[in-house]
Amino acid sequence: MSTRFPFTAVVGMDDLRLALLLNAVSPAVGGVLVRGEKGTAKSTAVRALATLLPEVAVVAGCRFSCDPGSPDPGCPDGPHPDGGSDARPARMVELPVGASEDRLVGALDIEKALAEGVKAFEPGLLAAAHRGILYVDEVNLLSDHLIDHLLDAAAMGASHVEREGVSVRHAARFLLVGTMNPEEGELRPQLLDRFGLTVEVAASRDPQERVEVVRRRLAFEDDPVGFAARWAGEEAALRERIVAARELLPKVVLGDAALLQIAATCAAFEVDGMRADIVMARTATALAAWAGRDEVTSEDVRQAALLALPHRRRRNPFDAPGLDEDRLDETLEQFKGDENDDEPDPDPGPDGPGDGGPDGGGGVPPQAGDGGAPEAGDVPEEAPSPSRAPAPQGSGGERAAVKAAEPFRTRMLSVPGVGDGAAGRRSRARTEHGRTTGATRPRGALTKLHLAATVRAAAPHQRARGRSGAGLVLRRDDLRQAVREGREGNLVLFVVDASGSMAARTRMGAVKGAVLSLLLDAYQRRDKVGLVTFRGRGAELALPPTSSVDAAAARLEELPTGGRTPLSAGLLRAHDVLRVERLRDPSRRPLLVVVTDGRATGGGPDPVGLAARAARLHAADGTAAVVVDCEAGPVRLGLAGNLARDLGGTAVTLDELRADAIAGLVREAQVNRSVRRAA
Repeated sequence: MSTRFPFTAVVGMDDLRLALLLNAVSPAVGGVLVRGEKGTAKSTAVRALATLLPEVAVVAGCRFSCDPGSPDPGCPDGPHPDGGSDARPARMVELPVGASEDRLVGALDIEKALAEGVKAFEPGLLAAAHRGILYVDEVNLLSDHLIDHLLDAAAMGASHVEREGVSVRHAARFLLVGTMNPEEGELRPQLLDRFGLTVEVAASRDPQERVEVVRRRLAFEDDPVGFAARWAGEEAALRERIVAARELLPKVVLGDAALLQIAATCAAFEVDGMRADIVMARTATALAAWAGRDEVTSEDVRQAALLALPHRRRRNPFDAPGLDEDRLDETLEQFKGDENDDEPDPDPGPDGPGDGGPDGGGGVPPQAGDGGAPEAGDVPEEAPSPSRAPAPQGSGGERAAVKAAEPFRTRMLSVPGVGDGAAGRRSRARTEHGRTTGATRPRGALTKLHLAATVRAAAPHQRARGRSGAGLVLRRDDLRQAVREGREGNLVLFVVDASGSMAARTRMGAVKGAVLSLLLDAYQRRDKVGLVTFRGRGAELALPPTSSVDAAAARLEELPTGGRTPLSAGLLRAHDVLRVERLRDPSRRPLLVVVTDGRATGGGPDPVGLAARAARLHAADGTAAVVVDCEAGPVRLGLAGNLARDLGGTAVTLDELRADAIAGLVREAQVNRSVRRAA
């Protein structure tokens, strides 16, 4: 195995190091979700942790790493006779973003099972990670069904594989660590809740600390073995502390006063369910064991809240993570009982990592609270938003941004036909999961057998193959792969009219509320989103296509209005964006959502004709389009409907966009049909 960067040589990132160490002490905490920008040594810290974990004793020859002291009675390689055992380092298994379901959970060799009658199971990554670490980089980019398998195994401590009537179960208990860049999209709230702890990481803004990071990294790359040797003492000491904390953990007392503070804190921050209370209790207990104490204190509860609650208190996808520490302190003080505890350790973090020892050629970096890494639970100061293009010059009549109305549940908008895009929840697509719609010859390894089609393919050849008895003689050419249909995520590109004709305060608020509602819908359906706005003399790409609907909502909130209506410019800008995106990701089908009243008063000498020609470009490309008609007033010109016809799409009003309004129209239509039949 190649030499890994020492855990104790990692500079700063106190929250991340503490969260990882607490899970090493008590795997029942439930893992860590690390949120932050790329290049902040998230992977380095996780890989380094694996070298600190004690060796694992395993049954000799068991592919599922059974413990010789208590082997899994249902192990597929069992039963295990009393006898040989081996000791090996704890594994760190990495799950790549593009992994298949078979690679994660394991695969049954269906061909061998059918042709030879042998149930052959090849273990996957969940089995390899048993009693070790499972590391998932960019966990927010994994397909939903893979995340479901992953987190179910993490919660249950076992993996179940069901396929074509054959069932396999094996133990899968591991420390789950996921990393993600929030700008690339969020995890669903119910999945966020399955991670025990969460931490925010960001590159230090302190020059001395940044220098120390570079110095240590260069020293490691020049001589990995020598660098690791200089930190061997600190690594050994930290390893011994983990072992000692594990031994102390069962003896730690979680008193009623601490439990009351935990329950009161979870209630005060309105987290859903009871998982947060349980995780906080386990984390506070691990913190006490890590500090060498046998009783949980208020400071342990506070630290546990800062690690366990930020990702659970989000009431919708656009809420920023983090906790109001003043409110937390007030709650803890209000429910603080009589404590006979020793004074809490003012620094419950890992004593040693990154704080001293050999420096790889430099000085000791600043510590938490001294201008270095943020204190545990602090939310990093938000970085300035990416530069936005200035409002078109000469637009005239510019108004301040209008606050969006309350979002609502929207009707289902989808792309016609059947696609092959990334798994999602919007449009029909051929997927690995979903209902079976047909069968085909397998291309490569067979993964989903269509049993009836396989039997039909083999039946005409039984006499020629010398079939005897009731058995069916199968050959590889008979096997048929099931074709399944599910849902895909799309690229939803919003083209929003921000001109003067849309600028009435109540009207623009309603428009922004509608777009925000569609963004929420896109978040739930796992879409990518982009935002084009037009006003004054031209159009701008306010947000390039991204998986982060949070960013789109932020840009929408700040959208200014005023000026003429260059509708053609907005449509042409959208056409350019979609052309580039088709080259980048041909399988992701676009859905164009144009939010306008249909007026065209700018962009050239014939604004209406230019807008119509621009719309027909989208129709020629076969782009699915929906026009959200924002026209208001007693006199309606129907311009949005004309635009929808040129786009080859449909038009809906703001009222019709609501899901409850559509349900009402359906009920009304059913009543009318019943009346006509009765007449």
